[in-house]
Amino acid sequence: MSDDRPTSRNPGKKSFLERLGGAFTGEPKDREELLAIVQEAHQNEILDDDSLRIMQGAMNVSDLHVRDIMIPRSQMVSLEHDETIKEWTAKVVSSGHSRFPVLGESNDEVIGVLLAKDLLSLGLNADFNEEEMQKALKSIVRSVTFVPEAKRVNVLLRDFRRNRSHMAIVVDEYRGISGLVTIEDVLEEIVGEIEDEHDDEAIANIEQDGNGGYIVQALTPIDDFNDHFDTSFSDEEFDTIGGVIMHNFGCVPKRDDTIELDDLKIRVTTADNRRVKAFEIKTESSD
Repeated sequence: MSDDRPTSRNPGKKSFLERLGGAFTGEPKDREELLAIVQEAHQNEILDDDSLRIMQGAMNVSDLHVRDIMIPRSQMVSLEHDETIKEWTAKVVSSGHSRFPVLGESNDEVIGVLLAKDLLSLGLNADFNEEEMQKALKSIVRSVTFVPEAKRVNVLLRDFRRNRSHMAIVVDEYRGISGLVTIEDVLEEIVGEIEDEHDDEAIANIEQDGNGGYIVQALTPIDDFNDHFDTSFSDEEFDTIGGVIMHNFGCVPKRDDTIELDDLKIRVTTADNRRVKAFEIKTESSD
């Protein structure tokens, strides 16, 4: 019986499907070859944009260390062990986070982690007087996990899953507190930024702040920014005004960092350790 299957016109060259199958049979030989196969799958419309980004993110995570994705100490929202329940509640409500490091006698002593839901349950207990409430605060503080700055992010994700934890405190080589890292920080490196219920999807790109200035979202298209402020920033290298401003800073700026461009006074209002999200813009006429 003859074999009617088509033969390759170039016996020395593997087809795309042969190379893709090789990924599950010991090939490719290195990550560069695997990445090339994935990119070719995208070009052949076997993978969509989101799938490609996730696969590339998953491969890139193994090159990252915790220090690359952590929230630095200066941007941590922490609770003091000797604060009242009212002070804790105010910080929890204003920040919108779900987990908070609890500091001990010094800023380099983290004694545990508070979950907002635990504080809510405690606050609903009307039978406690103030003294009993303060004692109860200590009982709801959970144990904390410490990880070194140099830990690889893929290993951290595995530990998060195995221990069913969502946050860890990052320490330097002298056991000083460097920052914190969450499972969301890891996942965002793979799938992109994760919007939560505290992110305002309807927020305008440019809106007045009531003080003569404007709050401008970093993702505002450069054309829209130029039209509004009568500027002429180029869109050849960057698509958004955030890219232009960060390029001129020369680094990822922190909250309240300022810069002047084209007679505009620019102050960072919202940022994390990896990106800027919003700016305050003031013109000469608004001073």
